[in-house]
Amino acid sequence: MNNTTLDTNHVNELLYQALETEKGGVQIYTTALRCAVNKDLREEWSKYLEQTKTHVQIVTDVLKSMKLDPETETPGRKIVRHIGDSLVQAMEMALRGPDPGAAQIVAAECVTLAETKDHLNWGLIGEIAENASGDQAELLQQAHDKVEPEEDEHLYHTSGWTRELWIEALGMPAVLPPPEEEQDVETAIEAAEAKQSRASNA
Repeated sequence: MNNTTLDTNHVNELLYQALETEKGGVQIYTTALRCAVNKDLREEWSKYLEQTKTHVQIVTDVLKSMKLDPETETPGRKIVRHIGDSLVQAMEMALRGPDPGAAQIVAAECVTLAETKDHLNWGLIGEIAENASGDQAELLQQAHDKVEPEEDEHLYHTSGWTRELWIEALGMPAVLPPPEEEQDVETAIEAAEAKQSRASNA
């Protein structure tokens, strides 16, 4: 344990944003599944949707354990919700277009954008856990250890899908499912290695 003094207001704000990100994620995956044409991608996102629903409950329980109201509105939370709603609207717009493949790519991009924020949240929650003390540190560490590995998978695998779907659309040989999924990557280094390996698989 170190002598860092955490800013309680910002810790609480991050946790409220994390809850809003997960709640938005449920709506994003629900909409993305309507865009998914590829069977393997649909299966992947179906799994991520169920995991994200569990993440909503985990963050809700963390807030309650910290004597914080999960319904509390904050300026940052409103912005997170607006971004999530905008991603859903973008997918809805794509679904009204003539090309199902294009809508699938839009969905993959939207999921990647949403998961980038989600991944950031959980990385920061891990940092808080390392610098907090007592019950708060244990509570946040347990939540982080449950959720963060799944968030790694959500981000890196969907990034791979987005790249390969674009490559396929551009008329070049694509690797589907992407190497990130086939190699079950969970770190940025593994994702970079998987991306490099695609050349031998394409």
